[in-house]
Amino acid sequence: MPFPSTAPAELLAALAEALSALRARWYLFGAQAAVIWGRPRLTADVDVTVRLDPEDPERLVRALSDRGFQLRVSLGDDFVRRTRVLPFVHQPSGLPLDIVLAGPGLEELFLERAVEVTVEGVTVPVISPEDLIVAKILAGRPKDLEDVRGILRERLSSLDIELIRSTLTLLEDALSQSDLRPPFESELARARRVG
Repeated sequence: MPFPSTAPAELLAALAEALSALRARWYLFGAQAAVIWGRPRLTADVDVTVRLDPEDPERLVRALSDRGFQLRVSLGDDFVRRTRVLPFVHQPSGLPLDIVLAGPGLEELFLERAVEVTVEGVTVPVISPEDLIVAKILAGRPKDLEDVRGILRERLSSLDIELIRSTLTLLEDALSQSDLRPPFESELARARRVG
């Protein structure tokens, strides 16, 4: 599947090279993935989840620095410890890159189900459309729900709806809440009416 031409291919090529050298597993998610699986929208940021084995953020920072990325905070910053997010800027393009260090559980599941997509000649693992819907429902912001609508409009006939439902149910059970399936079912019903 071709990636939209507005994609930050130069950034992704440098990132893929660095992560391949580290033998790190990763996937693209967030707004760029929503553009792939849904409808185009304006976005400049790039979000990826990375599994490091062993987990060595300093080694990751060095590998990315060698390929034109600059960390925007100190590795010892409380933000990094609290969020497990490493915010970079890709200096050649000026685009921001946020790297989430994968933890056990949901992110590992998403890693297993990532789909390879061609980005202007670069192979990039992208969160599956089903898992992106789950992540967007979990985030629950208005723009995330708009992304869910776009994915459902574009991919309804090819989505594994039961996989989405079962993943949301697992999350509801793990989080002791019951507010994830209802917004998905609402968006699904809306997409079926419109489609």
